[in-house]
Amino acid sequence: MKVKPLPIGVDNFEELITKGYYYVDKTLLIKELLDKKGKVNLFTRPRRFGKTLNMYMLRYFFEDGRDYTGEKIDYTPLFDGLKISSAGEKYVSCMGQYPVIMLTLKSAKQPDFDLAYTLLARAIADEFDRHSFVLKDERLAREKERYERIMCEKADRRSYVDALKFLSECLYKYYGKKAIILIDEYDVPLENSYLRGFYDEMVDFIRSLFESALKTNDHLEFAVITGCLRISKESIFTGLNNLEVNSILEKNYEEYFGFTERDMKRLCDDYNLSNKYELIREWYNGYVFGDVDVYNPWSAVRYVKDLLADEKEYPHAYWANTSSNSIVRKLIEIADGATREEIERLIPGGTIDKPVHEDITYDEIYKTMDNLWNFMFFTGYFRKAGERMDDATGTRYLTLTIPNEEVRYIFREKVLGWFDEQVKLKDRSRLLQAFVETDAATVEEELAGMLMETISFYDAQESFYHGFMTGVLGSMDRYIVRSNRECGNGRTDLFVKPLTRKKTAFIVEFKVADSYGELEKKADEALKQIKERKYEKELQDDGYASIVCYGIAFYRKDCFVKVAADHLI
Repeated sequence: MKVKPLPIGVDNFEELITKGYYYVDKTLLIKELLDKKGKVNLFTRPRRFGKTLNMYMLRYFFEDGRDYTGEKIDYTPLFDGLKISSAGEKYVSCMGQYPVIMLTLKSAKQPDFDLAYTLLARAIADEFDRHSFVLKDERLAREKERYERIMCEKADRRSYVDALKFLSECLYKYYGKKAIILIDEYDVPLENSYLRGFYDEMVDFIRSLFESALKTNDHLEFAVITGCLRISKESIFTGLNNLEVNSILEKNYEEYFGFTERDMKRLCDDYNLSNKYELIREWYNGYVFGDVDVYNPWSAVRYVKDLLADEKEYPHAYWANTSSNSIVRKLIEIADGATREEIERLIPGGTIDKPVHEDITYDEIYKTMDNLWNFMFFTGYFRKAGERMDDATGTRYLTLTIPNEEVRYIFREKVLGWFDEQVKLKDRSRLLQAFVETDAATVEEELAGMLMETISFYDAQESFYHGFMTGVLGSMDRYIVRSNRECGNGRTDLFVKPLTRKKTAFIVEFKVADSYGELEKKADEALKQIKERKYEKELQDDGYASIVCYGIAFYRKDCFVKVAADHLI
């Protein structure tokens, strides 16, 4: 086949098809929606898993498209050769038969409620403008003034609260058919407003908007809503008894968001990259939606495009800056010792068991650590490796693990970095004073306390402790910390040099013990290595007369600190 351009950042279905981009066919989502006949369908999937593209696909399939003059637009060629076009007359006959209202709420990611509301009102006004041809129909003469106020952003807040219901009424008068309503990124304003401090105001607005459009709307054919997280009915979907929730735990619609194994193999074959399939699988597969293994489509396509430019290109964590990092970062701020141990278990490939519940509100996320684990699972940081039911309580438990190397990289680079930042905020004055005064017992006590508050994974070995100590000592005022410098007959781990040569300089050597009982022995070995390899020579040549040597041994969250017996070399 002729190689097509890859659609990086293209989420409009019409643009993708008409400009000839590569498309992984998900059009049988339409068939399943029609078969299941859900009135209000909520799909929750992690970010960048194709939700917006599917919403545009639904719009262009169902919409009786019109331009601003009311002239009909034929969207049927967009689906030529796609799976839905051969699914049967029952489904094809629904093409182009409905008025469609499509609204995205992602513009509400703003610093305050007034601005967020203004952008939401503008998005609603734009949709009124897109359908403004209906005003040419005399049957809408009574609605014209109200319609134009909303379209021109001159209406009051009450008018925008029930604007989607009003628009569907207008469309019904024009078409004689009920409207399909598509709402994309519904939880973006909720997450943002919680982080920004105006959650209650935003919840009130979104709840009222949804209630009028989805609950009390006699002119609704059906609705599709997408987001990352299911928000509890009590918060947003009050009284909405016709809501069908399709989360990553459900066995419906499993293969329509993200790439399946079949999709990914075909993509690799189409671009002559079959030799990279296993590497792509290792980095970007690992999600489970229902019972189907799923790849992150955003990252997989990005990497394939990079490989086409350079087949030696290494994988990257493309998803790192597209996920809900703000919420996850909050986890670090409240994490206790047990949470840090669980993350340490996950990073090398371990698992943890957590109770799962899908009804949650943003103001509840931080009330318990279990809520945070739930949030991270549903937004793509973990995969379900197993599940069980507690018969005594009826609680459903999931076995969670990190899905792939991309997310593991995010944990190592982002999550561990955030833990380190929290440690850096601690007062280190007692530690640093003890270090300069060669008070080994106090240095040991302070380091052990800091190790309990940071996080490591045990395959990091000495490199983790080296980085940890470089960060700890790097804040010493009027001292310079040098790491792994060539000196004498080898490399020392750290030099800590005062700006003035009148003061004492320090040599620090680390060892990692295999057991707690080996700590003191390893600290002695560190001091012996300093002496035998003459690490002090560089400092002496630089004019430092007073030099103190530290041997520090680590075993997980424990350490042993020893200073050279005579304190000087």
